[in-house]
Amino acid sequence: MAILNRSDTGAIARLTLNAPEKLNALSDAMLLALQTEFDRLKEQPHIRAVILAGTGKAFCAGHDLKEMTLGRQAEDGGKAYFADLFTRCANVMTSIRDLPQPVIAQPHGIATAAGCQLVASCDLAVAAEGTRFGVNGVNIGLFCSTPMVALSRNITRKQAFEMLTTGEFIDTDRAMALGLINRAVPHDDLETATNELAETIAAKLGVAVKIGKQAFYKQLEMPLTEAYDYTRDVMVENMLDRDTAEGISAFIEKRPPEWIQ
Repeated sequence: MAILNRSDTGAIARLTLNAPEKLNALSDAMLLALQTEFDRLKEQPHIRAVILAGTGKAFCAGHDLKEMTLGRQAEDGGKAYFADLFTRCANVMTSIRDLPQPVIAQPHGIATAAGCQLVASCDLAVAAEGTRFGVNGVNIGLFCSTPMVALSRNITRKQAFEMLTTGEFIDTDRAMALGLINRAVPHDDLETATNELAETIAAKLGVAVKIGKQAFYKQLEMPLTEAYDYTRDVMVENMLDRDTAEGISAFIEKRPPEWIQ
C-alpha cells in the first residue's frame, strides 16, 4: 500500500496522505514521498492546481513521535537525526511555495503540529467543519518552532503565540477568522468544494498563475517601493506573453480565449 497516493484529473493533481493507522504522520517515508511528488510536479506544467488531502479520521497529526524516539538511540542522542529530519521537513514545506501550481490543503479531523504547519504552508485551504488545528508540541515539552514559521506567516503574532504557548486547539470558525483556512464546509461536501476551487484555478492561464504565485510571495518580503518596482517588471513580463495578449483580445471581442499554454 502506497503511503502517498496521487490521482490526476485533467489539470488537477490530488495527493492523498495514506497512513491512517498513524494519523498520516509525517514519517521519514511520508516526507520522502511528498518531496518526490513535489519535485515531479515542479516539472509538470500541464498540472495547474494541486490538492493535498488525507485518508482516515485525521488530515495529519504531525511528526511520527515513535520514529523520533528511535532516533534518540544514536550515539549523539539523535542530534544529527533530528537536524536532518527538520531540514527535510522544511524542504517539503518550502517546496509547496516553490511549486508553480497553487496548492490547496483539504484538512479534516485534526491538523496538529507539523500537520498544522502543512496546512499553513499551502497556498489555500478548504477544511471540513469541525476540523481542529493546533501546534501542541508544548504539551509534551517540545515547542513547535518549525511549525511556528508557517503559522506565524498566516495569522497574527499574538494569536500564533497563544496557540504555540497554550497548546490549545482552534476550530474551523476560529481558523477561518484568523486566516489559516479560506473556508469550512460540511464534511460530505469537502471533496466537492475543494475540487471546485481547484477547477476554477486550473481554468486560468497557467503561465499567469505561475508568475503571479511567485510574485505574490516575493513581494511580501519587500519594502513597499521595492515591491512596486518588482511587480511592475512582473506585469511587463506577463503582458508580453502571447497568451496574455490573446486573453485580452478575447475579452474585448467577447469570445473565449484560445490559449496554447
